[in-house]
Amino acid sequence: MTKDKTSCLHPIDWRYGSEEMRQLFSREKRLELLLKVEAAIAYAHAIVGDIPKKAAEEIEKKASTKFVTLERVAEIEREISHDIASVVRAFAEQVGEFGAYIHLGATSNDIIDTAEAVRTKQALGLIEQRIVKVIQNLIKIVKEHKETVCIGRTHGSQAVPYSFGHKIAIWLEELIRHLENIRYISQNRVIGKLSGAVGTRAAYGIHADRIVQITMDRLGIKPAIITNQLLSREIIAEIFLSLILLASSLDKFATEIRNLQRTEIGEVREPFKSDKQVGSSTMSHKRDPEKSERISSLARMMRGYATPVLENIVTWHERDLANSANERYLHPSIFLTLDQMLLDFDFVTEGLIINTEKMKENLNLSKGIVMAEAVMTELVRNGMNRQVAHELLRELSMKAYQENKPLFDELKRNKEIMKTIAEKELKEIFDHPENYLGTAKEQIEIVLLLAEKAINK
Repeated sequence: MTKDKTSCLHPIDWRYGSEEMRQLFSREKRLELLLKVEAAIAYAHAIVGDIPKKAAEEIEKKASTKFVTLERVAEIEREISHDIASVVRAFAEQVGEFGAYIHLGATSNDIIDTAEAVRTKQALGLIEQRIVKVIQNLIKIVKEHKETVCIGRTHGSQAVPYSFGHKIAIWLEELIRHLENIRYISQNRVIGKLSGAVGTRAAYGIHADRIVQITMDRLGIKPAIITNQLLSREIIAEIFLSLILLASSLDKFATEIRNLQRTEIGEVREPFKSDKQVGSSTMSHKRDPEKSERISSLARMMRGYATPVLENIVTWHERDLANSANERYLHPSIFLTLDQMLLDFDFVTEGLIINTEKMKENLNLSKGIVMAEAVMTELVRNGMNRQVAHELLRELSMKAYQENKPLFDELKRNKEIMKTIAEKELKEIFDHPENYLGTAKEQIEIVLLLAEKAINK
């Protein structure tokens, strides 16, 4: 059943996320996964000898929305008001006498939690692909700009010379950690369960533990060691909080791009299709960081999802329904929102316009004041007391700043300084800010090695 996007109420249905991710969280896909879980359970029962092999084969054959339709499930649900029981009845109709073996030993959340685990694993696979693509973009930028000098800023003010490649390498290293975390949770925190009404697996019979293992192996996920009727929502919270942390990192990167694109700074710009793209309905000249702004906007939603994710950890006794309704929103919303954020950041980083001339211009904006620390360091190296050097540079920097004069000129006139450092040596510091980058290049090389290793795993 194809949804008409013109009639959709929620932007998630038509504006955000890739078609691939939307299909994964469609109603059809959810029903298909529920059917696959039921079929896997039947297969396991057949393996241990609980049901005829022919029954499992027929159930497997009909475990498709081609046979069990959304329309029929909805029709039954309108009558009996239970979603999983409706799936079971619609499925049973398609397999005749073998319908008696569907849902054998299971409770609703065995099917729901396990199907959701399968879907989560697939969704995390898509997220992993998106992160790898962004990492590849950042590797290219870092390699091209590891020796590009810009101004570093603290508290929004110019600080000392900086490496633009180092700035991006920090993003890169952060994304490597997110990639490793996504891979870890996909392997170790995506868990299915078959536990029955309160967790004892009593209804699955004497082969219960084997049935669980066979089912999960067939579905490609790990089984929970022990649960009540629900898979612990602490496990799901760990998965979703990892995704929310990733969203917040993307927000941090996007915010930096937004700041650097400000007219007064102008060091980077988002890609913009100048031949067609419209920046404003009234200001024809506008060229704004719209994708980065959208990343920041969606990150606010992602952080908001953390509250219900954490609240869902608390359940009454062996199961209640307080988590159920909001999870129908949370699962698709979190994955589709993050999917869009990664797609946008991929677009931004793949075509990021970097203005090195503007970086040079901004570096010289302060008339050398940003070299005060470099001068102080050299004075100390030449024998001056560090505290004395700091106070001297502080006084002269403030004077140069207030009088809007080059710091070099102020320093040249100070006898105490000129007695400690030669004028040629002093001028060298101001003429070559690229010499005051410490071990930035070496740090960058380490991150590049880590990045190549991460994407080639």
